[in-house]
Amino acid sequence: MQKRSKVALGATAWLLAGLASCSSDTPPPVESTSSSAPVASSSAHVTTPSATPTPSPTQPPPPDPREQVPQDLHAKAASLMVVGITDFDSALHALNLGVGGLIIPSWADPAIFTQQGRDIHALREIVGRPFTVAIDFEGGRVQRHTSVFGEFPAPRAMAQQTPAEVRAMAFDIGTRLRSHGVTVDYAPLLDVDIAGLDVVGDRSFSHDPQIAADYGIAFAHGLIDAGVTPTFKHFPGHGQASADTHLDSAVTPHLDELKQVDLKPYTQAIPAAPQASVMVGHMIVPGLGDGRHTPSTINPAAYELLRTGNYPGGVPFTGVAVTDDLSGMQAIASRMGTAEAVVAAIGAGADQALWSSGAKIEESIGAVVHAVETGAIPMSRIDEAAVRVQQQYIDTGLVG
Repeated sequence: MQKRSKVALGATAWLLAGLASCSSDTPPPVESTSSSAPVASSSAHVTTPSATPTPSPTQPPPPDPREQVPQDLHAKAASLMVVGITDFDSALHALNLGVGGLIIPSWADPAIFTQQGRDIHALREIVGRPFTVAIDFEGGRVQRHTSVFGEFPAPRAMAQQTPAEVRAMAFDIGTRLRSHGVTVDYAPLLDVDIAGLDVVGDRSFSHDPQIAADYGIAFAHGLIDAGVTPTFKHFPGHGQASADTHLDSAVTPHLDELKQVDLKPYTQAIPAAPQASVMVGHMIVPGLGDGRHTPSTINPAAYELLRTGNYPGGVPFTGVAVTDDLSGMQAIASRMGTAEAVVAAIGAGADQALWSSGAKIEESIGAVVHAVETGAIPMSRIDEAAVRVQQQYIDTGLVG
């Protein structure tokens, strides 16, 4: 899902300082000032009525994501799908089929962001329910629709600045995205650039896991500040993979080695930004369940590793786990069709199945419904995924 774009010569700086003040409004004691008034005896005392306190406004409880989940199985299954669109009409068609999210790829008509009455804001008015709008905007080579959002430097170049400056830059990016209706950014990368793969390269903040974590967290916090959900990727780590998963199957070193390097950024990033989502990549990881043959996106052991945090320093992840592209990347598309991949991914543990082509929507929804009805996927798996998706809507202000 990469398309090279010009690296910006600079990015808008943002001042992160905020001013706050407080003061005491406590009134002074009441004093008697009338010289003609009789002097009270020492045994008498004057009582002054106490002011009636102003009741604090009662804050409504936050929405319960379980109450937001569709009850119909078809609608529930559709809510777990994020599909690519080309323009307003294709977006409306997908949403009318019930999908829970849209991804705006590089080939989409940019009018989806700018044409009044036929943009994302108009879609929300027409559809009348919450849905995710996602984009790949990392900076550098991977930044979609720069004619709308501007250009920003690659993560490796960002890391020449301070984490505070990168947070400010990500806030600038997030503000631009959110103003046009985008709620999720599939960034930042936590991949550690060790093998020198071109697909990673300057998309990675560093070859040092600690630096990758520091700057990934800063970028994520900037997006959150702007009301956009960040996405840490590509779990459990693409930095040492043997190939580009867009082009071919890719194998990483054994899981034990990933635990020492590639997974380290996640030990800090997940607790630092618990509302972030995590994108699972297509890498085959030896030692991870049936990792000798199975891409992580459809490998139950990969999702179990993510959920349990069962790696050195890891913490359990409770947010949305989204797949990498199931239709446009050969590491998965060469193995199976879109609908089959969607079923395999959701059954393995994904909460959102993502594919950029936008094709086979009805077929994919039907395949998931059939898998539930035949027992291939437990209903509990669909329910837990749907609740997490609804919680993300709440976290980004789409509900409540």
